[in-house]
Amino acid sequence: MRRMKTILVTGGAGFIGSAVIRQFINDTPHRVVNIDKLTYAGNLQSLAPVSTSPRYAFEKVDICDAAEVARVFREHQPDAVMHLAAESHVDRSITGPAAFIQTNIVGTYTLLEAARQYWNGLDGDKKAGFRFHHISTDEVYGSLGDDGFFTEETAYEPNSPYSASKASSDHLVRAWHHTYGLPVVTTNCSNNYGPYHFPEKLIPLMILNACNGKPLPIYGKGDNIRDWLYVDDHARALRTVLERGRLGETYNIGGWNEKTNLEVVDAICAILDELRPQGAPHARLKTYVPDRPGHDKRYAIDAGKIERELGWKPLETFETGLRKTVEWYLANDDWVRGVTSGEYQNWVEQNYTNRSL
Repeated sequence: MRRMKTILVTGGAGFIGSAVIRQFINDTPHRVVNIDKLTYAGNLQSLAPVSTSPRYAFEKVDICDAAEVARVFREHQPDAVMHLAAESHVDRSITGPAAFIQTNIVGTYTLLEAARQYWNGLDGDKKAGFRFHHISTDEVYGSLGDDGFFTEETAYEPNSPYSASKASSDHLVRAWHHTYGLPVVTTNCSNNYGPYHFPEKLIPLMILNACNGKPLPIYGKGDNIRDWLYVDDHARALRTVLERGRLGETYNIGGWNEKTNLEVVDAICAILDELRPQGAPHARLKTYVPDRPGHDKRYAIDAGKIERELGWKPLETFETGLRKTVEWYLANDDWVRGVTSGEYQNWVEQNYTNRSL
């Protein structure tokens, strides 16, 4: 992908999608078209550093809208699709699963069909080089015991409405490759963290609550384990797979950073005690709450395949990445205030309309 290409990114106003777009604009010659419905978790302020680039365009489109998705393909003529648009919060999937079924399953189907029709109409190098990259989660594999890792051969066993909807979307992508020949690659990642993360997720929630003297709610005993991946490392991995991944293959992306939820919270408190000592000790705010229904015990990814085949490795340890994350939230009060107050949604209406390249 050395020459300039057009990359269509769904969910580009979300946490991971915005990181991918910032990297594409800052580090490559490529054009990027961002498709996002702008639900509560979509924040175009996360793209403010690159939004004025002539190589960036935004389309406010719901991926379930077949006519609009087809128009975007027709007008922008992408060379590749990176599909990140999804409802992603497990707790919300438990209380309101319908949105997850609609976006993650029906939306993926709609996008696959639009991509297939578009790809069938291409020829020559444009057709040969087209890629559909589906970005998914390690939660499709279910829960691990004390030992072992998720690999690309691990059987699917999703346990929440969110993970079941993502597993369904993974299977659709696989079927469109094997049935129709659509050139696809799939990645499944571990828990991401880093700047611009919507504060319903564990790490930003704990940072912001601690800064404001609010309780730090910890499910159960805090002994559930996750593998943590710095978002910029993930974005690099996604770009690598898009460019060099083998068609039809799945690549697991993880940070080799297994931590209990309690360890994560304690690490955040220790950094804040150092950087914002007026609230110390922040660990006094820890509060144990009833466990989440069906809470998976442990996730851990074996990222050996992507390391061996494509040469990707994470650059950040959990310690370096977490410190960068805390420092970013402390230094970006405007972004935080905009998200926590809901002002970012008004800002979108005032500053953005669909814009073509």
